[in-house]
Amino acid sequence: MGVSTESWQHQDIMTNTIRMHYVTQGEGPLIVLLHGFPEFWYSWRRQIPFLAELGYTVVAPDLRGYNDSDKPTSGYDVPTLLRDIVGLIKGLRYEKAIIVGHDWGGVLAWNFAIAYPAMTEKLIVLNAPHPGAMQREMRTLKQLRKSWYVFAFQLPWLPEYILGRNHAETIGRMFQETAVKKEAFPPEVLARYREAMSKPRALTSSINYYRALFKRPQNLLDSRATRVINMPTLLIWGEQDVALDIALTEALDQWVTNLQVKRIRDSGHWVQQEHPELVNRFLREFLQTSTTR
Repeated sequence: MGVSTESWQHQDIMTNTIRMHYVTQGEGPLIVLLHGFPEFWYSWRRQIPFLAELGYTVVAPDLRGYNDSDKPTSGYDVPTLLRDIVGLIKGLRYEKAIIVGHDWGGVLAWNFAIAYPAMTEKLIVLNAPHPGAMQREMRTLKQLRKSWYVFAFQLPWLPEYILGRNHAETIGRMFQETAVKKEAFPPEVLARYREAMSKPRALTSSINYYRALFKRPQNLLDSRATRVINMPTLLIWGEQDVALDIALTEALDQWVTNLQVKRIRDSGHWVQQEHPELVNRFLREFLQTSTTR
């Protein structure tokens, strides 16, 4: 399917004291697409028109600190980021939404479903760990090695310097080197990500998500990890993820009662960009058949 941008709209909304930029298309029930690091709304470019054609109002925001959204010096802890999403949904005059998230957006999606179940109609997560599973796997040497960058990001200024040199060249190289389907990231796509992460304060703001975890780890790994998610949930996982082990997709029944898991063998971390047609098929099947138990 070709990507149609004819009816995409770029808009801004005030939420939780910040101005949030978002792209929207379609009419119907609300679907909110939450991107990860180091991305922005553009990572959903293959899903926005597809979901709009299925009959949804699709909203893909730039999360706090990214691209064209505000970049305050604070507010990168999980509870504040969740309130950004609450304000977005309510500001659009909806009471609930289908929440979809990848990477950091997936972390927020899991936590949003736990903290705001009445506002979460369905949950879809792509290559992002449930907080309970992450807590479990971080006790293993294998996942600790994969998560080395989280610890490196705790250093002041050095991560920004390394990632930001030469118009964020390292950002572009990171997509290419970690993707299985490298053709998903031609130069013109990488240029979009490099441009977004080269905007003033974008790198520091995005890295502050990781720094906030160490300042307030209880916000992600406390009793919230044991709360049960009951709404229909789909987990899509690229099996060749260099940062997140496949074990994070296993033994989730204790936390999620209505779960489907779809694994893609020949995909890396950037699953909705590496395999957009397959991901879209999984999305359509789940949205059209899933029901609340």
